[in-house]
Amino acid sequence: MSAETEGFLPYLASVYRDLTQSGARRTAESLTRLLDTSRWAFRRLWSSHRSLVLRLVALSLARGLMPAALALVMRGLINAIVEASQLKTGDISPLLPWLGLGLACAIVLALAELLSTYAVGRLVDELDIEVPSEILAHAAKLDVAYFDDSSNQDVIQRAQRDVSNNFAQFVVTTLSVLSSAILIVSLAAVVVLIEPLAILMVPLTLPHMLFQWYTSRRYYSSEFKRAAKRRWSEYFISLLTNRESVAEVKLLRLAPLLSTRFRALLTEFRDENRKRYLDRLTGRSISTVISTIAVYVLFGNVVYKVLQADLTVGDTAAFAAAALRLRDGLESVSTASGRLLELTLYISDLRTFLSVEPRVPSDHGLDVPNFAGGVEFRNVTFAYPGTDAPVLSNVSFDIRPGETIAIVGKNGAGKSTLVKLIARFYDPNEGSILVDGVDTRELSLDSLHRATAFVFQTFIRFEATAGENLAYADWQRLVDNRDETARVAKRAGVSGLIEAMPESYDTMLGRRFGRHDLSGGQWQQLAIARALARDAALVILDEPASNLDAEAEFEIFTRFRELARGRTTLLISHRFSTVSMADRIIVIDEGRLAESGTHEALMARKGIYAKLYELQRRQLGESGASET
Repeated sequence: MSAETEGFLPYLASVYRDLTQSGARRTAESLTRLLDTSRWAFRRLWSSHRSLVLRLVALSLARGLMPAALALVMRGLINAIVEASQLKTGDISPLLPWLGLGLACAIVLALAELLSTYAVGRLVDELDIEVPSEILAHAAKLDVAYFDDSSNQDVIQRAQRDVSNNFAQFVVTTLSVLSSAILIVSLAAVVVLIEPLAILMVPLTLPHMLFQWYTSRRYYSSEFKRAAKRRWSEYFISLLTNRESVAEVKLLRLAPLLSTRFRALLTEFRDENRKRYLDRLTGRSISTVISTIAVYVLFGNVVYKVLQADLTVGDTAAFAAAALRLRDGLESVSTASGRLLELTLYISDLRTFLSVEPRVPSDHGLDVPNFAGGVEFRNVTFAYPGTDAPVLSNVSFDIRPGETIAIVGKNGAGKSTLVKLIARFYDPNEGSILVDGVDTRELSLDSLHRATAFVFQTFIRFEATAGENLAYADWQRLVDNRDETARVAKRAGVSGLIEAMPESYDTMLGRRFGRHDLSGGQWQQLAIARALARDAALVILDEPASNLDAEAEFEIFTRFRELARGRTTLLISHRFSTVSMADRIIVIDEGRLAESGTHEALMARKGIYAKLYELQRRQLGESGASET
């Protein structure tokens, strides 16, 4: 006995136990889920593609009815042939109506198949646009905190994996089941009319249908668990192919290790799939053998009745054609119903993701058209979702409109978290943050984000033209306005950088789609200029010049401070030559507000800030560097 057979026998035993012990409950759950998801899916389709759905339903009816009609026509034609041959008149006119009906049914069936393929293709194309677009639109509404949770990343992975194809296959399979059901009813009427015992063919397929449902649930459960592993496989691919990582991967000679781990995941998927194929092959083979034996036993009985003159020769031909097609239809419904259940489970993943509500809708709350830029923290404590240790503890301070504030502290002190709270990427666990005297939880996110310009530590290097890299700051105003974009570039001091590029503002930046790339410092200058392009009351710079030398940073911030005059500016930087230019400095230490004041006052205090300042000064002196 082979290893595969030895492994499959215990599996069949587990299937039997599962079907007999909890089959009724699981079947009821499957049917409930199938019907619920089907209603949800077809409501969506009906609302946006009504004409296509109606067309597909009509074609499914035609495809379901025509085989039975052809069987009846064949019965009439053969009986007419037998009768004409007995008369020996040579007159074929009695056969012509049957031949005409057969031709018409055959043409209708062929056209229904072709038109169904055409309509399904159109529907798939529509869904390829509609469903991914809806996923992206919904993702854009969700809070930043949602994307921090790795389990939510699995939800997103499952929702978008082959989603358009799954949705389209769901529609096609549903219509196939509908067509097959009509075919079964119509053909069953024909064969039962000829041989009443043929009704036994229907219950013979029930075990196969239950088996298909059972395996579909198992397959989906396996796919559900694969989400994180698929993300790992995609990560290994990105490490080995992305230009940002390929150099270090080569230097560390990690390719063999990463390739081995990638291959191990795919091997695991392959082995699971192989078992899946064997399951389906075995189940369908058993069902096919049993149903085929049943058809031929019944056909033998029909032949016997013909010999006894109880039935006609036409009955024999009609029964043979209809019974074999009925067997195929019953197997098709069993297989398709299992596939349909599996697809509903996949679509339920999409439904689960689309049902996630943002913590705060972007248009919820007060819409303030013009902010002055005052900020106040009142006893703010915050821990990231899923963690217990607070990043900020009982922090309180205020910033006056138009004031420039520098935030300093050691790495991990909570500086970046503090400014992310101002932009309301997260809400504090305790305390409140006020902008112009209004709690940010009472403001609409749209209005708060319109009033905020933010240069992140890991800012985006947009694969776009140089002009678009600036225009994205306020794309509705700038993306189609080259003159205004050029004025913004000149005002931000990057016009010389852009105009020196091969195609000036039309130069495609980045190596993924273009051929021109910038240095880290040049990208950073564009990011800072992008922040200045926004008409924002609050400007947040989180390590905005980490890729620049001290002199370049000093020059940029000097110009930036002039351009941002009148705006409230928060600057996070490790370079104290820049920090010292701020109106006031806030020192964060281990998540708490340690000190606050001007550069001179904090130096005189000889506290944390003064120690950090002196430490950096000595380091620069020892390295022979100097700050402006």
